[in-house]
Amino acid sequence: LPLAMTIGMSFYQWPLMGVPSFNGLRNYLDLMHDESFWGALWFTTKYTLFVTPAIFVVAFALALLVKRAIRFVGIFRTAFFLPVVIGLTTASLLWVWLFNDQVGIFSAILMQLGIVSEPVQWLGDTNSALASLIVMVVWKACGFTMVIMLVGMQAIPYDLYEAARIDGAGWWAQQRFITVPMMRRTFALALIMAVIGSYLAFEQFYVMTKGGPMNTTITVVHWIYRASFTYFKLGYGAAMSVVLLIVLLMLS
Repeated sequence: LPLAMTIGMSFYQWPLMGVPSFNGLRNYLDLMHDESFWGALWFTTKYTLFVTPAIFVVAFALALLVKRAIRFVGIFRTAFFLPVVIGLTTASLLWVWLFNDQVGIFSAILMQLGIVSEPVQWLGDTNSALASLIVMVVWKACGFTMVIMLVGMQAIPYDLYEAARIDGAGWWAQQRFITVPMMRRTFALALIMAVIGSYLAFEQFYVMTKGGPMNTTITVVHWIYRASFTYFKLGYGAAMSVVLLIVLLMLS
């Protein structure tokens, strides 16, 4: 029902207050020439291309680390998964404090080590803002992807590794020729979820940068939010939502 209502709204000029009026494909035609929307979509795509591999590499390494039944492994699994259960808005506020140039610990550590001579504006520069957001998201999301990969690793028969060791295969060869090929379906599931989550990113950008500096970190969902609830163009926002849905369906 909400999906059908959104599609229906996209064919209307739908103000926040007042009577909606039918305007056919006008919203979609305007969308074709909306540089802000396509700029936001391109930034979201760039963010996805950076953050998805980073999450995969860290999550895969953590899954390999906690796969073995060693002492206290449950503590490490819990510690690596703990950021997942923290609300995204809460995590974003936490990292805003960590990145703060006056009271944040990152600038203080770099200054203590003599690497920089003055506080770093982590969220005040275009490149460092994106990098800072990627670091936060990797910290927040890699635990969930780690669990998915850990389940996939545990489903691989142990006999394959034992046979490989008998044949003289080392640890690296076992991961390359057994773990990675046998986890293709697991990788596909984690990849789809990571891509969808990245394209729907909103809270961390809204809390940490508010689209700045100079509107260079506006994601497509953030732009939909602005169009709908700042400029009160609900029908236009619905049209952008439908286009984003189509993009995600194609990627999935």
